[in-house]
Amino acid sequence: MKQTTLCYLEKDGRYLMLHRTKKANDINHDKWIGVGGKFEPGETPEQCMLREVWEETGFTVTKWNYRGIVTFYLDESYGESMHLFSCLEWTGTQKVCDEGDLEWIDKQKLTTLPMWEGDAVFLKLVNNPDEPFFNLKLVYHGETLVSAEKDGEPIQFSKR
Repeated sequence: MKQTTLCYLEKDGRYLMLHRTKKANDINHDKWIGVGGKFEPGETPEQCMLREVWEETGFTVTKWNYRGIVTFYLDESYGESMHLFSCLEWTGTQKVCDEGDLEWIDKQKLTTLPMWEGDAVFLKLVNNPDEPFFNLKLVYHGETLVSAEKDGEPIQFSKR
């Protein structure tokens, strides 16, 4: 199973989002996601997140919260465990990303953008600062979310 990270950098009620438009054969093509990517050999989730944020944004994260693990299954051919982080402090200057366009988006408007249905499920959890560390399982058929479980229990989700 593929191991990845995803980080939401937050500033003034907005998240830094990546509109994935520049990479060939991208499962996230034309979707809006946080920043992150695949583990390199020997990396911890935190090391991967720090490296990926720097590579994609130019920012060096200085304070973060490890929020949860989201396990995705797409049909019967793809599985991914994504380690989810939120970040409030960093240094550096934002750069141009070679995977898409970076933009600061109001948190209340995120779910109006093209994104995976399950992103709305975990964004609700990330937006709650009192939410403890969670394990979320999301199962897709094509691009349709068909089931969701939080900490082993089925949860309701709304179609956008």
